[in-house]
Amino acid sequence: MKKTLISVAVLGAMSSAAFAQSNVTIYGIVDAGIVAERGGKDGNVTKVSSGVANASRIGFRGTEDLGGGLSAIFTLETGYKTDDGQLDNTSNTLFNRQAFVGLRSKEAGTLTVGRQYTPWYNALVQVGDPFAAGLSGSAKNLFPASGINVRNSNAVVYQTPVFNGFSGEVFYGFGEQSESSAGRQLSAAVSYTNGPLNARVAYNNRNNDTASTATTVAVERGIGHNSLLAVNYDFQVAKAYFMFNRSKGLNSIAYPNQGTVGGVTGGIAYTTVAVPASRDSRDGLLGVQVPVAGAGKVIASFIYKDDREAVNRDAKQWAIGYMHDISKRTTGYVSYAKIDNKNGAAFTVGGNTEVGSGDSAFNVGVRHSF
Repeated sequence: MKKTLISVAVLGAMSSAAFAQSNVTIYGIVDAGIVAERGGKDGNVTKVSSGVANASRIGFRGTEDLGGGLSAIFTLETGYKTDDGQLDNTSNTLFNRQAFVGLRSKEAGTLTVGRQYTPWYNALVQVGDPFAAGLSGSAKNLFPASGINVRNSNAVVYQTPVFNGFSGEVFYGFGEQSESSAGRQLSAAVSYTNGPLNARVAYNNRNNDTASTATTVAVERGIGHNSLLAVNYDFQVAKAYFMFNRSKGLNSIAYPNQGTVGGVTGGIAYTTVAVPASRDSRDGLLGVQVPVAGAGKVIASFIYKDDREAVNRDAKQWAIGYMHDISKRTTGYVSYAKIDNKNGAAFTVGGNTEVGSGDSAFNVGVRHSF
């Protein structure tokens, strides 16, 4: 009897110890605002939108200590619309934002497998854009941050530890076609952080080939390239931002909002027509964040798009915003942005989640994190 009680006590202690070494966190963002869009083919639009500053989401993140500085990790994250409660993707994919599992070592780095962000997009959001790809000033309005340039499925990602301020990240997305190179994606970044300086160089390579099937032949469609330099420097009184991107090749410029162009001439509306995606462009950004009274910050940026094709569909965006921390987890925001389209370009002012419909937009809202 005593042996049985001792065994139960030992097993209970071991179970408690194992449980203590594992950790699962439920986290998320609830973001909603009022958006007023002007100057688009849909006319003046005022609406309630979800994910203006940051996409509304709920996720599960877990770690298990395996000993020796090694941990097992996972993340499952889905996006939803605060305004109507639906999933924020048309495919009804449950974990459309992130779904990966992997191992993390303090000395060797982190290796993960699944649906993940590209290093190119991480550089844009985490380093180069003062609006962090949100509000009406989002760099996604003019930079090619859409589709698999943002995240991709069937990906393997390796992140190095930090060595004297330097770190690296490599992303490989399997095309999963009969020809191994068809549809694949390769992205990589090198980061350097030293005090107030944060700099990152990122590259994205997208193979557009399609493999042969029982009814179709293989098609070679070339490679799309994106090269990005992102820098920010904290002067204490203000944080300055700079970003430059070069895109070349088919599908290298996957804009979320470059759809159709239309308007009114002589009081008569003309039919909207599709605007073909460019295959050669340059994007530049200058921005700033200025802290205000400890709990808020003013944000501003200017973006210039230089289309290198013959049609020369250039665009400029000016944006200003203000974010105020109401508490540690709740932030109020307001912002305005205006795009000046040239030569038939049809870029629109959106937020973090929606692409917008007009060439200017004002938004005000609240974001709560948990």
